Amino acid sequence: MNRRPEPALQIHVDPLTGPEIADLLRAHLDDVARHSPPESVHALDLAKLRHPAITFWSARLDGALAGCVALRELDLRHGEVKSMRTAAAHLRQGVAAALMRHVLEQATHRGYRRLSLETGSMAVFAPARTLYTRFGFEPCGPFADYVEDPYSVFMTRAL
Repeated sequence: MNRRPEPALQIHVDPLTGPEIADLLRAHLDDVARHSPPESVHALDLAKLRHPAITFWSARLDGALAGCVALRELDLRHGEVKSMRTAAAHLRQGVAAALMRHVLEQATHRGYRRLSLETGSMAVFAPARTLYTRFGFEPCGPFADYVEDPYSVFMTRAL
């Protein structure tokens, strides 16, 4: 019995111009806003994600948008994971783990010594915190321009 191989997830730099990615990021912003007070929403919109210090990738499976992630350079040795999102139709299929492996590889290739992130402290963000912990991220204090916030969890990982 010959089985067709599973299609591979394709991860590419995304120019942030397509309607699919705009919709996924809008859903991401809406979801974060639903669970966090406005002053604690740190997700970036399309315009802010186009900043030169940010590289944005989308992941596709059989041509369908499956997820996204961004990497912001804080300085020459420190990067920040931003806009990690899996499309609803692709949840629990390994998309987030593949994106995390990709961003870790990219950060290492750039010579970063540390990768950090901010996520929510509420229960709805527990799966994200579990994923980050599985990839070696540990709780830390605020970094870059963040401040202490009861709605935020800051995590970091040495590379």
